[in-house]
Amino acid sequence: MANQDVEEGKGIAIISYLSIVGTIVAYFLNNDKKNSFAAFHMRQALGLWIMFPILGFITSYFDSWFATFGFYMFFGVLFIYGFINAIGGKEQEVPLVGAFFQKLFATIGN
Repeated sequence: MANQDVEEGKGIAIISYLSIVGTIVAYFLNNDKKNSFAAFHMRQALGLWIMFPILGFITSYFDSWFATFGFYMFFGVLFIYGFINAIGGKEQEVPLVGAFFQKLFATIGN
């Protein structure tokens, strides 16, 4: 990937991690340029934002502070990892689920 693509798409990639609305805004901002770096991080962020409430709902049935704390720590680490990679201009998948998100949302940003 060209360094120019990373620099042009970095702002859109960062926006996608801010919230689910940020991911939607980033999608529309990237429609014109079709930046591959931004699209990569949009797929990662979208997957995390969709998986968060689903697993949160499942975790709520355990009614345990330990399960809830573990859930938030897990997602906190994944979001921070993705966000730092977007800031740093790296195209690295988030651990455990990043490759799945890239396959699942392969049509986004292309």
